[in-house]
Formats: sequence, C-alpha cells, structure tokens
Amino acid sequence: MDLTKYGINSNNKILSIALTHTSYANEHHIESYERLEYLGDAVLELIISEYLFKNTTYTEGEMSKIRSSYVCEEALVEYARTINLKDHILVASNIDEPNNTVISDVFEAVVATIYLNNGYNKAKEFVLDIAKPYIDEKRVFLSDYKSYLQEMVQTDQRSVEYRVIKEEGPAHDKTFTVEVLIEGIVYAKGVGKNKKAAEQDAAKNAINLSAGVIK
Repeated sequence: MDLTKYGINSNNKILSIALTHTSYANEHHIESYERLEYLGDAVLELIISEYLFKNTTYTEGEMSKIRSSYVCEEALVEYARTINLKDHILVASNIDEPNNTVISDVFEAVVATIYLNNGYNKAKEFVLDIAKPYIDEKRVFLSDYKSYLQEMVQTDQRSVEYRVIKEEGPAHDKTFTVEVLIEGIVYAKGVGKNKKAAEQDAAKNAINLSAGVIK
C-alpha cells in the first residue's frame, strides 16, 4: 500500500492508528481506528456528494440513492482491495484476518488520515482516484439487492418474483439456483448456499444487466 502520492508515508503516526483494529489495540494498550473511522465516514460522504452534485444532473433523491451505493460496505471493501489494504490491518493474535466490516472501517480511517495530514483536496484526490472509475461505469454496490431492484421496478408498477429452479448437493451443503422474474419475464439467475443468498445474487445480476454492467 503506497500512499506517498497523497502525502502519507509508511511510518505516519495517524496512519498507524488507522490500521489498528480494536482487538489489536486492546492487546497492546494502544489507540484503535474507531475515532478516525467516524471522521473518515463523513469526509467520504462529502467527497462523493460533491462529485455527484458537480458532475450529474440527478435529483436530490437520485443522488442520495447513488451515493449510498458508493459509500456502502461492499464498495469500501472493493476500494480497499485496489490498494491492498487488507494485508496492512493489525488484528489480535487470535483473529486470522479482518472481515469485510473491519476492512471498510479501516478504509474510512485512511481517508481521515489523509484529510487530517494534508487537507480535504488530498483526501478527495485519494477517494476519487479509486472510486471514480466505478462511478463512471455505473457499478452497483449494495448489500440488499432485492430492495434496490424492487425500488427500480416500482417506478413502473411492475411485479418482481423469485423462483427456485435448482437445488444441488447434500442437505448440509446445498446450492440453490434462483431466477428473478419481472412481470413474468426471466431477467437473471443467481446462485447461493441458501435461498436468500441466491435471491440476492439474482437481484444483483438483474440490476447489473439493467445498467449495462456485468460483473
């Protein structure tokens, strides 16, 4: 992870805090990233809000919905992956690796680190260098794809239905395949270890197809 472009070197004191999970902090009696995460969350929202306001003609409601996609946990984990952030997070010795919630929190803490050291413009440069390509390609990041798809089709007052079309594997390790139908027409399929996961995957695929994006 190289942040020198944004004025942060590897031995930066604030960065060391930003990379420290509470479990590790408790073991070593040092400060964790939690306060930085709080600040980084607000800075990140402002950066994405400003970008959408200046570069689109969306309504307030549309901007809010789009912004939520690019500041949600799934999006932040993807941003973190592009800078290999996961490998630099300090967790307690009894934890194998940080989960997605921790990774997304640490990403926000890193945003705060850049903001505190070098100001808003450098933080904005960092965030947009990573996030702008996803915004430009209209990548959808959401945890609840079913709700998002429902909102999309409700504007046309259409119905959404999910149907299990395949169950495979033993009882303790099944895989489900589900198709999502809009007004009786199959739009996409999804796969998961339970029905709910398969439905979310199907909704996700339907959303991406409707936006012209296939992940």
